[in-house]
Amino acid sequence: MKQNLHDYRKSYEKAALVRDNLDENPLQQFRKWFHEVDDSDGIDEANAMSISTIGKDGFPKTRVVLLKSYNEEGFVFYTNYDSEKGKAILANPNVCLSFFWPITERQVIIKGRTEKVPAEVSDNYFSSRPLGSQLGAMASNQSRVIENRQVLEDELSALEEKYRNQEPKRPENWGGFLVRPISIEFWQGRPNRLHDRFLFSLTDDYDWKIERLAP
Repeated sequence: MKQNLHDYRKSYEKAALVRDNLDENPLQQFRKWFHEVDDSDGIDEANAMSISTIGKDGFPKTRVVLLKSYNEEGFVFYTNYDSEKGKAILANPNVCLSFFWPITERQVIIKGRTEKVPAEVSDNYFSSRPLGSQLGAMASNQSRVIENRQVLEDELSALEEKYRNQEPKRPENWGGFLVRPISIEFWQGRPNRLHDRFLFSLTDDYDWKIERLAP
């Protein structure tokens, strides 16, 4: 049965976003929204976010990664530096992050510049991961063409045997990226598509300018 996507509509009516209720610091506003989502029922991974990069072929590409920490400096996630994503970021550090939380009818869009986190930060996070996740990161040459899944399974089995009685160390080509935001937009769904949108833009004085945008 064919479905007409023109008829897919939802009225967003759960909340409003007004200027007086916004924190002057967008990182604190993000913290507030994140905790509200994380404490609610009906969402499995509140920290799932899309990241868009510009590849060496000139095309943008978006994929989902997991936010692992955030503070006043920005947002941190981990990946293989030799992956397509990692190479794109190292060549062009300008990225866009976005969170969409249907349970609260909210979206956050972050533009920022990316840099590697210090090695000791990546070391500490890697050592905190379950052994299976550590070995999985080591077994996969992320984004490279492989003949079949058995290649991965064989490599994982070899690593499991090698590290049966010892703790693996973080590979040098795997670690964290920090995204330092230059703008953060908060979007709250509203009825009749008249959504609330507020944009925080970083000024030359490292202050945040706040503007309401038309939906």
